[in-house]
Amino acid sequence: MSAVLQAEDQPILLRADAEGVATLTLNRPAQFNSLSEEMLAALQAALDAIAADASVRAVVIAGAGKAFCAGHDLKQMRANHSKGYMQKLFKQCGRVMMTLTQMPQPVIARIHGIATAAGCQLVAACDLAVAADVARFAVSGINVGLFCSTPAVALSRNMGRKQAMEMLLTGDFVDAAEAQRRGLVNRVVPLDRLDAEVKTLTDSICGKSAVAVAMGKQLFYRQLEMGLDGAYQLAAETMACNMMSADAAEGIDAFMQKRKAAWQGR
Repeated sequence: MSAVLQAEDQPILLRADAEGVATLTLNRPAQFNSLSEEMLAALQAALDAIAADASVRAVVIAGAGKAFCAGHDLKQMRANHSKGYMQKLFKQCGRVMMTLTQMPQPVIARIHGIATAAGCQLVAACDLAVAADVARFAVSGINVGLFCSTPAVALSRNMGRKQAMEMLLTGDFVDAAEAQRRGLVNRVVPLDRLDAEVKTLTDSICGKSAVAVAMGKQLFYRQLEMGLDGAYQLAAETMACNMMSADAAEGIDAFMQKRKAAWQGR
């Protein structure tokens, strides 16, 4: 296990790699893993390194201590009360969220506790999310006079508009089962089964063609922002390129020959 960046002699982000899966653990438990500028920098550095690492097939983001992530570090923000600082901070956070979408590997949020404000945004920005049944979610900035505008971008792309707006306007918590009904998380399991459920997903992803997964992830997010005709054109071009890959040829041959495919990797 390695540490990326340090604050007060403690690693604020841990990375552990096993069987093609890189697990990044937010490690500010006393601060409920809030996204300080140092934490965002650590996440950005780690995600950039992973994106360029072909040995990593999937990413898991987790939190240490009682919480998954309580959002931005309000104490740090109040200590740097200038518009320039705020613009830089939110741009930094936005870059992290965009990296989650743009990197070739699928990213899974592992939520064992609360995920609030930008922490809820982090869940929504991941490709997949698995939550313990005790986890709770809120975009609670409105309770301190701050509409969660940046989390709204991710939330509104994961759930119905009225459901997202209700969370944004009230700041109320929803439990894991409700978060699943609203489309914020994929699966909800008892806390003692959380790691096993995450592994079920990562095992499935790691067994697929890395080329197909990366191309498919890029296509998925790009087409969402397009009109229907443009989306089909992009999808057709992506499938044509995918069919020309060595992995597609190998996968189809293996299927017809009733054997396991030997993927080439990206």
